[in-house]
Amino acid sequence: MEVTSVVQLDQTKAKDEYPNLSLRPLQVSDVDDFMVWASDEKVTRFCTWEPYTNKEDGLNYIKNIVVPHPWLRAICIDDRPVGAISVSANSGNDKCRGELGYVLASKYWGKGIVTRAVKMVVDTIFVEWPHLERLEALVDVENVGSQRVLEKAGFQREGVLRKYFIVKGRSRDRVMFSFLSTDYQS
Repeated sequence: MEVTSVVQLDQTKAKDEYPNLSLRPLQVSDVDDFMVWASDEKVTRFCTWEPYTNKEDGLNYIKNIVVPHPWLRAICIDDRPVGAISVSANSGNDKCRGELGYVLASKYWGKGIVTRAVKMVVDTIFVEWPHLERLEALVDVENVGSQRVLEKAGFQREGVLRKYFIVKGRSRDRVMFSFLSTDYQS
């Protein structure tokens, strides 16, 4: 994937419209903001989990999954979470690879926010995790918006993995994207 002037325009748009975009740990006190996107069927359509239907389940998820996660951040505008982004580590012979995942409240779609957040992750993850050589993202073939995010952030589209993953009871094709530590340095 080429990083073109389109990326720069999108980044400028996101910076101008949301100059206070930041990443920070998602906290238990963020549960109300979390519920905005976690309970939205449009947002969770391609996620492995169903929309959250009550605040207690959201709190339990944040306490038991989010807080202990080694690299999960809230995507914030003016320090208020509007989504989340994570890198999941592998171990053993796969420790050179990490998997990127993200989610954003639907009201913020199409504004360059996730593209900017992904670039922020790329700017830091290879420094924070020096053992990491490859950052991967698996995207549903029908999730064209997410594919565009990765392309604009400089990820390479590697191919389609057919019937790769079961999501909500159906086997789904996934598109594999990657960004290498050497891509970052070039």
